[in-house]
Amino acid sequence: MKTHHYIFLTTLLFVIVFYDQNVGLNLGIIGIIYAVLTFFRTPERNRTKTFIFLFATSIISSAAFAWYGDFPSFLAVVSSLLLLGYRSRNRRMKILLLVPVFVTNCFTEFFRILNFDAWLPKRNVSGLWQKTLAFVIIPLILISVFFGIYSAGSDHFANLFTNVELDVNFWQLLAMIFLGFFIAFNYWNFAVERFIYKSNRLLDNNFGEKDKIQKATYSFLDLDAERMSGVISLFALNILLVFFIITYNYEQFYESVKSPVKLSEETHERVNAVILSIIMSILVIMFYFKSNFNFDPKAGLMKMLAKVWIFLNAVLVISAMVKNSEYIINYGFTYKRLGVYAFLILALIGLFTTFIKIHNQKRNVFLFNTMAWYIYGVILVCSYINWGGIITSENRKRKDFALNYHKTQINFSEKQLLKYAEEKHDNALKSEILNLERVKFQQNETFLSKVLYYQNLK
Repeated sequence: MKTHHYIFLTTLLFVIVFYDQNVGLNLGIIGIIYAVLTFFRTPERNRTKTFIFLFATSIISSAAFAWYGDFPSFLAVVSSLLLLGYRSRNRRMKILLLVPVFVTNCFTEFFRILNFDAWLPKRNVSGLWQKTLAFVIIPLILISVFFGIYSAGSDHFANLFTNVELDVNFWQLLAMIFLGFFIAFNYWNFAVERFIYKSNRLLDNNFGEKDKIQKATYSFLDLDAERMSGVISLFALNILLVFFIITYNYEQFYESVKSPVKLSEETHERVNAVILSIIMSILVIMFYFKSNFNFDPKAGLMKMLAKVWIFLNAVLVISAMVKNSEYIINYGFTYKRLGVYAFLILALIGLFTTFIKIHNQKRNVFLFNTMAWYIYGVILVCSYINWGGIITSENRKRKDFALNYHKTQINFSEKQLLKYAEEKHDNALKSEILNLERVKFQQNETFLSKVLYYQNLK
């Protein structure tokens, strides 16, 4: 099939599964269709390991959305499919350029649509397709658009057709056609502008030969002075960080016990301070190891101090993790406390990536290229796992289990709450869970609008 076949086919499928429906199972179905069509359309040379990985995550993310239908799974579907389509045509383009490619295509779509020679067949098409396009599709589109315009502008014109009973929501159908075509056209026929292609080489992980030449970064500071500045700064920062780790851990583990609310506030404040400290630490290392000092034979001490600083920052992160674990043991799981783990794990990965950058003499952009994939991985993990179910499952083992909180504030907790009701032999609670508004709403949805998680609650 040609590009225009993919565009029209997926537009039609989009209208079929979304017309007069809410978002649910239909998005999972259309996501799987897009992924499978992309796989078969992609040339063999572009089916790299990364492409196969993205194909698999696109299928799993679509299935996850069909099951949960929440924002994290929606984000996973969108990011997976965009990356899949992007890598199917550009196997060497950096992931960081996906956003500018997507944004520029959204703004230039109208002009690219009018460039018919770029996406429609350049030769005359004979037979059924030509007749269908010329005699049915084009006239039908024009009649539909102008019918809507004239009906909105004249009551008498609209009244001429009041006796015609068509069980069709014209404006919704038109919106579905436009939205489906917008998505399909940008997915199957996206363009990478010349300035973005040129930017790709600026995002290479490795230094070029000209970057290895030893020279001063600034005209007002020679190379020896700049190197000594780095040694003094990193030595002083290491000493400062040692004292901070000592006081930080003393405040966390040895001060008098506070109330849960006060402890929660202080824990989040300290975690925020740790994350900010890590970000600033990485930025300082990026400043000193942006080019020359990666290859400076006299910068051995400076590299050692930088690695020690990375290690001390890792100790700081682990201290925050231990305190968060203690907090969970005492007061139970919540989304925020699990989120703290996610941020701290990303901080550790960032530190490890910075260590690799120094040790293997990589450019600063290596950090951003690498962390972009880890952030994508976090999105996938958040969307594939029922964290609400885990939170409720663990907390219902506690004596201070807050039933109402888990019933109203925790998503996808119903199965665990039903188990809790069975354990307590509480039929009233079981009936209440099964009759929650969100459960009844989802179970009464039409097939394509269903969220599968709610369909087997009993």
